[in-house]
Amino acid sequence: MLWVAATQGEAEMVGDHADSAREGRKSERSILRGWLGMLVLALLLGAGPLRAQEPEAAALGVLDAFMEAFNARDMQAWEATYHFPHFRMADGELSVLERAGLRSPELFDRLAATGWDHSAWLTRDAVQTGPGKVHLAVTFARYRADGSELARYQSLYVVTREDGRWGIRGRSSFAP
Repeated sequence: MLWVAATQGEAEMVGDHADSAREGRKSERSILRGWLGMLVLALLLGAGPLRAQEPEAAALGVLDAFMEAFNARDMQAWEATYHFPHFRMADGELSVLERAGLRSPELFDRLAATGWDHSAWLTRDAVQTGPGKVHLAVTFARYRADGSELARYQSLYVVTREDGRWGIRGRSSFAP
């Protein structure tokens, strides 16, 4: 408090002004706290879209691992991206893999016989997202060793979180 006054009356007046200023600062701090509280609440309420992005990011990570293992022709790593039983619908047929280890690595040899060298995602769009499941509409292409496109397909992948792990539960593909 600033006490610059020639008389007692003036000193009291300056003192009263200081008390008023102190009350004003308290009021400003209350307003500031209120605004900060509303900001925190807005951030928490606005975090919903951020939380929705977490399942999508996890699902995309699974698809990255899926494609990497597929191109490496690593059956064990490829199946590690699945949840079992794993469902695939293609060519009007529904196939079910009850557990890992049931597929033959010859799958990659059969693909290579068509000229296939590797595949890549062209699009991956989350069309429905929940806390434990993401539906992704994807387009991928198969390529020859020289980089020319062999074929392009659309598919729907269902990626789920089960027992704390994200994996592909099923897919419906227009690829053979």
